[in-house]
Amino acid sequence: MAEALRIGIAGLGTVGASAMRVLAGKAAELTRQCGRDLVVTAVSARDRSRDRGIELGAAEWFDDPVDMARTADIDVFVELIGGDEGPAHACVKAALEAGRHVVTANKALLAKHGVALAEIAESKGVLLNYEAAVAGGIPIIKTMREAMAGNTVSRVFGILNGTCNYILTRMEAEGLSFDECLKDAQRLGYAEADPTFDIEGHDTAHKLAILTSLAFGCRISADDIYMEGISNISQADIQAAGELGYRIKLLGVAQQTESGIEQRVHPTMVPTASVIAQVHGVTNAVAVETDILGELLLSGPGAGGNATASAVVGDIADIAKSRPGFQHGPVFGRPARELNPYRKARMRSHEGGYFIRLTVHDRVGVFAAVAKRMADNEISLESIVQRAPKSMNGTKKTVILVTHATTEAAVRKAVEGVTKDGHLVDKPQVIRIERAD
Repeated sequence: MAEALRIGIAGLGTVGASAMRVLAGKAAELTRQCGRDLVVTAVSARDRSRDRGIELGAAEWFDDPVDMARTADIDVFVELIGGDEGPAHACVKAALEAGRHVVTANKALLAKHGVALAEIAESKGVLLNYEAAVAGGIPIIKTMREAMAGNTVSRVFGILNGTCNYILTRMEAEGLSFDECLKDAQRLGYAEADPTFDIEGHDTAHKLAILTSLAFGCRISADDIYMEGISNISQADIQAAGELGYRIKLLGVAQQTESGIEQRVHPTMVPTASVIAQVHGVTNAVAVETDILGELLLSGPGAGGNATASAVVGDIADIAKSRPGFQHGPVFGRPARELNPYRKARMRSHEGGYFIRLTVHDRVGVFAAVAKRMADNEISLESIVQRAPKSMNGTKKTVILVTHATTEAAVRKAVEGVTKDGHLVDKPQVIRIERAD
């Protein structure tokens, strides 16, 4: 049997502690699968005295994760600290430069420094594995990086944040407000005390940027993602979507166009009969459209200690199965130095159209004025519906429009025109419709 794989784990929070439990509890089975023992020989965390419910055994404690990254007593450095700078970046870079394999669950780090870190890993002949950074326990990275060789990807999209999907699911199923669902998500541990990173789309954007690089062979460009969160989704939107045959999901979408690559994160209406619409609660799902395979959809637990730890341990096991002298594949599917520059696509018509909800004063001429603003911006309407809220005694109405294919700029300009006309009572709502199959 080969020598034991010596593992150093930096960060012993929920994921780190779960990974330690899996490695200990499944030790015999992992040894059989990998042909060698997987042994945690070093750990690092902020508080040495904290009771984490795990046995550290004979693992050496390091107060500084960078020191642990550089020690010759580990073969694999596992980074579970989090953050795109500070200790996380410093220790991952140090580990790679020291010729250590690295496993990380840090999507923010990869979204910002992934290409540079990949260049170091490839120059040193070591692995940089990051399955746990995108969609938790779903093996989407391994699938795209290894199992889809020869396929040309045209689009990748999905539900990449369990917190947002949980909130939208509860809003629809129970008729609750966004704020009520968010408080429940925080109570259950699905959302942080400060939920901004999740609900405003940042978490999804980081994950999408990584998938975009894998899908299209380009450098990561998280700053070029159009981003909109779910905090302005109301019960009126949820109900209107249902009546029209749609369900609202926060999607991350990346697709190749003639002018470049389009990346966007925003609430989206998808047909209720589509597969992506059936993904509920904290579950994640990723769809990849290709020329050979067609459309592939992977769904499963997207967050939580066990799901993420499963992906971390899977990455460690892959390293354990590799042998000295083996030429490892590129971190992002092609050599980091050969990744194409990211080229942002020009604005074009959105094929699915848009849902527009306007709450307007109930007076003569408003309906005609709204229709005129749409026509002035060359927006073709698929449907238009007026309804008066029962509690408002005829003082305002809701106008719901569904457009045919048009541009974001045209829609925003038309809505701005209606606003300038003085017809709106509340803030308008605009949501893309995705013709998901």
